[in-house]
Amino acid sequence: MTGSSEAWLRRSPDGSAGDDVGSVVREYRLARRLSQVSLSETMGFTQQFLSQVESGTRKVSLEHRRRFAEELGIPAASLGLSDGTAARGTGDELARAVAISRGQWRAQRKWLNQHRSELAKCAARLYSAEHRLPRTPLIAGDGWLPDELIDVESIKLQLDETVRAGCVTGREPQTLHVRPLRTPDTAFDTYTSAVRHLDPPTLFESRPSYRLLGGSLAQRMLKFGLGAYFDKLDVSEALGHEMAIACAGGIPEDVSMLGGQLPFRELIGDPFDLARRSVIPAITTLTIRLRRYPAEPSYLLHWRDPAKVATAAGVYDVIPAGEFQPSTVALWDRRNDFSIWRNIVREYAEELLGEPEHDGSRSDPIDYANWPLYQVLSDAKASGALTAFVVGMGLDALTLAATILTVVVIDDDTFTRAFGRAVRFNDEGEIVGIGDGRGADGIPFTQQSVDRMLESEPMASPGAAVLALAWEHRHELIA
Repeated sequence: MTGSSEAWLRRSPDGSAGDDVGSVVREYRLARRLSQVSLSETMGFTQQFLSQVESGTRKVSLEHRRRFAEELGIPAASLGLSDGTAARGTGDELARAVAISRGQWRAQRKWLNQHRSELAKCAARLYSAEHRLPRTPLIAGDGWLPDELIDVESIKLQLDETVRAGCVTGREPQTLHVRPLRTPDTAFDTYTSAVRHLDPPTLFESRPSYRLLGGSLAQRMLKFGLGAYFDKLDVSEALGHEMAIACAGGIPEDVSMLGGQLPFRELIGDPFDLARRSVIPAITTLTIRLRRYPAEPSYLLHWRDPAKVATAAGVYDVIPAGEFQPSTVALWDRRNDFSIWRNIVREYAEELLGEPEHDGSRSDPIDYANWPLYQVLSDAKASGALTAFVVGMGLDALTLAATILTVVVIDDDTFTRAFGRAVRFNDEGEIVGIGDGRGADGIPFTQQSVDRMLESEPMASPGAAVLALAWEHRHELIA
C-alpha cells in the first residue's frame, strides 16, 4: 500500500442507504388501520403489487410515490420526493400524527446509522481531553487504559449476582424526544420497543449480560453483576439518536452549540459512574494474522450491516466483536461462560465460521474442554502460536456503550487450521478484503492502512480504539 492507486477495501454494494419506500408506506397504512386489500382496491392496483412494494421487492415509480403521498398523507420527503410535492391528508388526523411521528423517528435513525462515525467524533469533544483516546471517538476512565499489555486470562473476574437497579433506564421524560408515538397520546415505553416495532434488525433480542460494577485493568480485576442487553440499548441508542437529532442540521465544530439540546446526556452526567446506569460491556477483538513471509501481518475487518445489527451499524469494525454475556439463559452458564477468553472464542465461531449463535435455545452448557475450535485455539495459546491480550477498556463517546478491548495475534498455520473455511458473510455483515483478496486474508497491518482506517473510513469507536492501541503496542505484539 504505497499510494492512492493501490487496491483498497472491497465489499459488496452497500444496501444500508437503500430505498425504504415500502417500509414508509406500510407504517402509514397500519397507522390508518387499512389492510393491504382495502388500500390496493382504493388505489386501483393489486394486493400483490402493494405487498411487493412493502416488502421492498418492487421498485416504486415517482407517480406511485405521489399517489401514496396523497392517499396516505405521507410527507413528500419521506418518499424521496421534492418538498414541493403536496401530500393530501385523509382520514383520522390522530392516526396521521402517529404515522408522522414514526416516520420522522425512522428517518432520524436511518441518518444516525449513516453518520455514526462523524457523530461519535463530535460527541468525543463533549468530554475532557484527558479522557479521550487520540484519533478515536473513545473515552476512558481512570485505570481503563493500562501502560502495558495484559494477558487475557490474567485478569481476575468477580461475579456478584445481587439485584441492582440502574438509576437511569431510558424511560425518563428526557427521552421522550427519541421515543416515537405508539398511540396518539402515548410514546413507546422504551427505545428498544420502538426499534422492535419500527426498525427491527435481523439480530434483536434481549439476553442476560454481565454488568460492569467496578475494578480496573490497572488492578487486573473487574467486578461484574447481571443485567440484560436491552438495559444497555435503551440508554445507549437513545443517546445516539438524541445526538443525531441535535446534529441533523449539520455537525458543529464547536460542541458548545449543542448546549440545551442533549437533555438525556445531561441527565446521565458522569459517563464513568457505574452506579448511574447499567454499563454492560461488549468485547471487541482485533485479530492480527502473522502471514508467511513476504506477506505482511494483517488484521481482520468487518462491515456491520445496518439491516442486521442494532448497534454500531453502517461502519467498519474489527472482528470478532460481541456482547460479554452467558451463552444461554440457564443459571449454570452464568459461571461457565464467565470468561473473556471463552467469550472471544464463541464470537470467532459465529463471526468467522458462520456457526449458529449461542442463542439460549439449548439447555446443556458448552463443553469447552472438548470443543474442537476451543481446543485448537487454547492449545495454540499454550504453545505461544497465539497470544491474547487486553489493551484497554472504554466508552463510545456517542452512545456511552462500554467495550473491553482485546488483541489476538495468531500465526498463519494456526489461523489456517482454525479458520481455513472462514465465511465472507455472517449474521452481522461482511468480512472485508483488499482489492481482489479474500476477507480472511485481512488488511495489511501497516502505518498507512492504520492511518487510513482511523482518519478516512467510518469506524466503530471500539474498533478504532483497539486498532490505535495495537499500533502503539505493535513491537510487543509482533516480536
